[in-house]
Amino acid sequence: MLSPLPQPVDSELRTLLKSHVEQADSFTDRFDAEAWLMLMDGRLKRYIKAPDQRLSFLRSVHREATAAGLKPELVLAVIEVESHFDRFAISSVGAQGVMQVMPFWKSEIGRSEDNLTDIDTNLRYGCIILKHYIDVADGHLAEALARYNGSYGSYRYSAKVMEAWDNWR
Repeated sequence: MLSPLPQPVDSELRTLLKSHVEQADSFTDRFDAEAWLMLMDGRLKRYIKAPDQRLSFLRSVHREATAAGLKPELVLAVIEVESHFDRFAISSVGAQGVMQVMPFWKSEIGRSEDNLTDIDTNLRYGCIILKHYIDVADGHLAEALARYNGSYGSYRYSAKVMEAWDNWR
């Protein structure tokens, strides 16, 4: 298998990642939080068995997705397709964690000590990267998802995520 050619680093994306290292929690209304968490908890049960781990994971997804301006359900769909919720997943090209983030981003933003198998760290990087590609694609989700996956020009990956998203909405 050939190694992918190195892509030039998107400086705007580097800046976005660097600026979103610290974010606040996203839930402000207890009722909305409980309703969303309970609904998503039932759907996530087949991937994460322990209830405390599921709720912690869901809070993190909601926080990071909201901070990035994404729908948490879309992020859950991306995670389902990318890693099946395996925080230790590593792709054949070296992408890591639940959102399959390429490790070169850590050095690009000066945070080489970051651990991409840490749920919060991986979600923060992945959500900012996904939001950037949605913005670059002027909101065209299929194009943005293909860019996120590194398969721009093919929409097979995008179709998988959109199908998974139907199950999370």
